[in-house]
Amino acid sequence: MPRTFRPRNIPCPVKTCKLWFTNRGGLSNHIKTHNSPAFIRVPSPPPTFPSTADLRDIVDAIFGDEVPNQPANPAQDYEDFAAGLDSETEDLNAEPGEKESITYHPTINGRPCDETGKFLPQNTPPPPWDHPSPDDWTPFEKPTGRADFELADLLYKRDQMPATNIKDLMQIWAGREGHDPPFANAQDLYDTIDSIPLGDVPWQSFTVKYNGPDTGLDAPSWKRKEYDVWFRDPREVLKQQLSNPDFAHEMDFSPKEVRNTASGDRRYCDFMSGRWSWKQADKLAEKEENHGSTLCPIILGSDKTVVSIGTGNTEYYPLYMSNGLIHNNVRRAHRGGVTLIAFLAIPKTDREHGDSDEFRHFRRHIFHGSLSEILQSLHAGMEKYEVLQYGDGYYRRTIYSLGPYIADYPEQVLLACVVSGWCPKCQADADNLDTPGATRRSHALTKALMDSCPKNELWDEYGIISDIIPFTNGFPRADIHELISPDILHQIIKGTFKDHLVTWLEAYLVLEYGRTDADRRLADIDRRIAAAPPFPKLRRFPEGRRFKQWTGDDSKALMKVLLPAISGHVPAEMVLTVQYFLDFCYLVRRSVLEDSDLEELDQLLEKFHESRTIFETEGVRSPQGNRSSFSLPRQHALTHYRTSILEFGAPNGLCTSITESQHIQAVKEPWRRSNKYNALGQMILSIQRTNKLTAARINFQHRGMLDGSLFAGAEEDDDEGGGEDEGHGAEGLKGVQDEDDDGGASERGDILGEVKLARNPVRNLSRNATILSQEIDRPNLPFLISRFLDQQGAESESGSDDESDLAPNLQFQGKIWTYPSAVATFYAPSDRSGVQGMYRERIRAVSSWRGGPPRYDCVFVDHDSERPGFQGLLIARVKLFFKLKHNKRTFPCALVNWYSTIGEAPCPETGMWMVEPDFDGNGLLVEDVIHIDSILRCAHLMPIAGQERVPSYLSHTDTLDAFQAFYVNKYIDHHAFEIAF
Repeated sequence: MPRTFRPRNIPCPVKTCKLWFTNRGGLSNHIKTHNSPAFIRVPSPPPTFPSTADLRDIVDAIFGDEVPNQPANPAQDYEDFAAGLDSETEDLNAEPGEKESITYHPTINGRPCDETGKFLPQNTPPPPWDHPSPDDWTPFEKPTGRADFELADLLYKRDQMPATNIKDLMQIWAGREGHDPPFANAQDLYDTIDSIPLGDVPWQSFTVKYNGPDTGLDAPSWKRKEYDVWFRDPREVLKQQLSNPDFAHEMDFSPKEVRNTASGDRRYCDFMSGRWSWKQADKLAEKEENHGSTLCPIILGSDKTVVSIGTGNTEYYPLYMSNGLIHNNVRRAHRGGVTLIAFLAIPKTDREHGDSDEFRHFRRHIFHGSLSEILQSLHAGMEKYEVLQYGDGYYRRTIYSLGPYIADYPEQVLLACVVSGWCPKCQADADNLDTPGATRRSHALTKALMDSCPKNELWDEYGIISDIIPFTNGFPRADIHELISPDILHQIIKGTFKDHLVTWLEAYLVLEYGRTDADRRLADIDRRIAAAPPFPKLRRFPEGRRFKQWTGDDSKALMKVLLPAISGHVPAEMVLTVQYFLDFCYLVRRSVLEDSDLEELDQLLEKFHESRTIFETEGVRSPQGNRSSFSLPRQHALTHYRTSILEFGAPNGLCTSITESQHIQAVKEPWRRSNKYNALGQMILSIQRTNKLTAARINFQHRGMLDGSLFAGAEEDDDEGGGEDEGHGAEGLKGVQDEDDDGGASERGDILGEVKLARNPVRNLSRNATILSQEIDRPNLPFLISRFLDQQGAESESGSDDESDLAPNLQFQGKIWTYPSAVATFYAPSDRSGVQGMYRERIRAVSSWRGGPPRYDCVFVDHDSERPGFQGLLIARVKLFFKLKHNKRTFPCALVNWYSTIGEAPCPETGMWMVEPDFDGNGLLVEDVIHIDSILRCAHLMPIAGQERVPSYLSHTDTLDAFQAFYVNKYIDHHAFEIAF
């Protein structure tokens, strides 16, 4: 049979959905996803889309296909849900915000104006964008402009194809009769990208060098060298960020005060919800000419990165810029909200001079002087407004202000010009950093001390480096001590957790048991970690790995499973110390924090400080001279988190993980594309071309030129055997369709939350319920299905739950389709979610996973949403996903084993709830059939090992069958922490 190309040219009729399909069956199957049950609160902005009936009418009008009926939303309690599945669905078009109120600054409020700065009357529409005609694909030629652009974007940006491969591809293309290649060769492709008129902020450079005495031939090499600093005009980059139409509904044009209307608590979320921006606006409001303007905070971040260790330890020093108007989720989601603006110089010298005071002084001056020079173009706009066009089309008077600086501790002391070991934000004694009541640092206080104290006293008594002034001193309303942001990654995850607590735990085991027995215990801790049951995105080390060696992402993975692993090996006080710290870490990582959360943070920090003294008692930590056992800058930084949240909003929008994640696209990938010799110039060219393609896509999308299908003129290929063809859009081809995909950030914005069966049913299992029950060794499956259907409203002749009392005709005899997995999509903005805060994860129930043992995941089941946290949830283990049809209705279901809660409260030592599997009177696991609408998401259980050693032969795939009790792991991710408390 000849192969036929099938164009993806059938759009989903829902305006908020960007999926396209190759056949009508795929669309009909997909349309069901827009009528999903709601479990999670509505993300902002609210989605809008047609009702169920409207969707059916649309599809019927286009194709004449009937969309199958879908079950309605479940009730909160599963028993009520089972009896009332046909209840009215929730209104997804309801306006959010019922639980919060927002007050904007009265004068610095971002009033729209015209391009001359004259304010517009209220409700005036924005001026039209000055765009070319909608068929102008410049520099890509008609009529294949879109196809050529998509190909250029694929080859250069997405696939990063080498030049020789591009040349070969064009040669192969030309070999097809009657098909000229879109580009002559790789250079033609590059020239076309270079001629894109968008996204072009040219790179500039300046040179810095030592200008003091002693620069002769005998001087150290660093005094004779010149250092190049490459940068882009931050003002022009900022104009591009602010005018990005992708951010039109993800920006705040004024400082805001957000409050929970029920409790009255203030809520701290996006940057402009903090007090710092409001106070800055108050200062600007003192001048009447500033009224109606937009305060635009400039967020900077810098961090050295190594691109190659084996070829000379090649380092680069990128400087990134964002703005405080965009929401935190945009900054975290890699949507162009953070931009590379410079490569700073990295002076180096030989070992003889590397630690000299003179060389360190030179490096500090180069750093601060370079930052001051790079940011000069913004200085005028900090004193007087300039008129800029924003992503929503309106012009606004805009006043810049230096905002938070994202940096780890070594760079924080460099920025603040303080001695290493001291706090860059307060003047707490370096020997006892946690002394209460320490004075806050400021430029004014530092200047006063410099005027009254000798140099050595400044160093010894105040930790001030006297021969340098921070770069912020030259800009209005800026004080670096106030602007240093919290750093969750280095202060909490890599610092306090990995470098301190984990190291101290091992040191305790060695002190208490000796090296030999300590190694045996550490090996058992490793085995407990390795025995953690499978979970989406859980990093695994099946052979064990001495946990003190975990770094980076390994440290984050260790945080998820450490508490159950150490319980029984170290004193309960140490387990409590780790628990208090993890609770602090997970709470501070939330995307929205309220006043009550800040009180809880204070309590957790106080408990952590009290309980960590166990490490002093056991001899793990001891004072060194006059220095306290816990005078550690990264732990001390935790005391400033409350203030930072009050000032800047939720810390997850200002963490170094944001800038470090930018290294891949901004530094490492361009470096790999270079020839590695004098690579910086090649890297800058690669970055510039990538930016042009990104800007072109944003522009084409905004002009509606990418809304249609590439194959809009092609005939639909009516696939008779299809019905579940994949769509292509925001989720991509992989998305929820690929069985190997565990999930991740979701760009869905048209749902509240859902669990949907996998795309394709299992092919080698019977569709007869009775035969299937024999194939999977679940003989009571037909009875369980019948009981489930009875709960949906069918009349039971006996009214009994006992299988023996049921009439034979109540044994379900219909067809069922089994599925290997389901995909849960839910609102989890504190995790690595999409811009709308949505996250998806795959729940599996298969007899063989990747050719190996079976995998049956555990889930949270909605039980009583009126009760707080885990008290309103149940735990079940899914043994089978299936779909059945009964009385012309379709029921997606799951066969599950239930778990019961142990005790009335969480474990006092670990803070986690405990559960055990349910058994019937015959010693068999209790089974039940539930509607998948009652499933919330995956749950992770960790075994309770107590004092027992985990055998080395135990596989993580056997853990759920081998143990009798489990912890409900609330630390597996941030969403689980929020619901399983």
